[in-house]
Amino acid sequence: MTDRVHAPAQRPHRHHWRRDVVELAALFCAVAVADAIANLVVHGPRGPILLVASAIALLVTAAFHTWWARRHSHAPPPSTPPPGAPAPSAPAATVLWRMRTTVRDQPGSLAVLCTALARHGVDILTLQTHPLPEGGTVDEFLLRAPQQLPSTDLTRAVSLAGGHSTWIERADAHDLVDTPTRLLGLATRTALDAAELPLALRQLLGRCTIHSIPATTLSGRPNSGADAPVEGVLEATVMRLRDPSGGAITIERPYLPFTPTEFARARALVELDARLGPRVPRSQDVLTLPEGNEITVRRADGSDLAAARAMHDRCSERTLGLRYHGPVTDADRYLGHLLSPRFGRTLAATTASGKLVALGHLLWDGDETEVALLIEDDWQRRGIGTELLSRLIAMAVEAGCDSVYAVTRAANTGMVAAMRGLGLPLDYQIEEGTLVITARLGAAPAGSRLPYGIPLGLPQEHQAPRSPH
Repeated sequence: MTDRVHAPAQRPHRHHWRRDVVELAALFCAVAVADAIANLVVHGPRGPILLVASAIALLVTAAFHTWWARRHSHAPPPSTPPPGAPAPSAPAATVLWRMRTTVRDQPGSLAVLCTALARHGVDILTLQTHPLPEGGTVDEFLLRAPQQLPSTDLTRAVSLAGGHSTWIERADAHDLVDTPTRLLGLATRTALDAAELPLALRQLLGRCTIHSIPATTLSGRPNSGADAPVEGVLEATVMRLRDPSGGAITIERPYLPFTPTEFARARALVELDARLGPRVPRSQDVLTLPEGNEITVRRADGSDLAAARAMHDRCSERTLGLRYHGPVTDADRYLGHLLSPRFGRTLAATTASGKLVALGHLLWDGDETEVALLIEDDWQRRGIGTELLSRLIAMAVEAGCDSVYAVTRAANTGMVAAMRGLGLPLDYQIEEGTLVITARLGAAPAGSRLPYGIPLGLPQEHQAPRSPH
């Protein structure tokens, strides 16, 4: 309720006759003085001289008043500080922090916390409040603090002000975007491409591990952990949501419990994905191989399952063995998993006649990313693998991945040469003939981050990735 302040009622103005008498007397005095001056000027011996002198005096007085007013009323401020004033100091260096703490749900609790931060010269840039069902609130801050202020002193000040379960980490300029704007951007990305949902959830919730669990295993048995209810489940550091394509999406963040507000935001993104249905961008590039054949590279999804299975049947046992580390007993189910946008992005290479001859996968593996290739025997060592690999790496960089890994046989020299041709820092791990090559994208030189569609290196044969996700 708004308090209203009422002004007292004004009394009616009373007319006094004495004021009229005084004004009339003043008027008569002015007329008498004017008549005396006129008689002195007209009938006096020096009347004209006196009139001219009075005019000059009035002009001089007016000019002096104008100069004085401009000098003292409209003069600009002095450019130098007055004597004894301290010299202005350079702005102190600051750093950005993201901090989350739990406070009591009582009036004044947040004010005490903000006052404690102000005592240390900390500026609060943004604040989000997450109510908890059991009472209390989780306050999430974006802070600008003096660079010389350690994070331990900052958390100690928050603890003394009543905050507990405090978590803090360094932030950057990207965190300055307000939450509604960031959510709209993530929703737009999800609406354009179904493969963006895991990435959008990761950017929404920070550092977390996301697993898409299909309803059944590759052998057809029900998958444990894929029975999430429609409304989802929130259990402290784990949330489970029903995947619109079947199965469940499990999100884990052991270092920081999820709040009901974060759970509601994640569920809204999943519901948006469910309402929009299957979708994938249909952009494509037409490439000319060194031998003159034209190859089209485009995004692929579940609608390409029949063409992918036909290519599978044309591949030799050696090619499939290198790709899958053994015989493939249920190619349809396996390819359906790989072509699903829920588990990553897939590129297909087709000939001028429309025949699919190669597949390249960028697979979301929890908080890691895997690259995988399968090329039909007759089209190996023509540069198709290099084209697909370069695009997969560019897509991983665009998605914000820190690294990608490829699993192959130690004897697959073509894959090793192709990975080395990327110009990225590589780590190698080998065990019992299986080689895992990890390319670190975050440490990549600027020249290796080429745009989509530019080949990077040597021709490649095929790759053997991990077991299906």
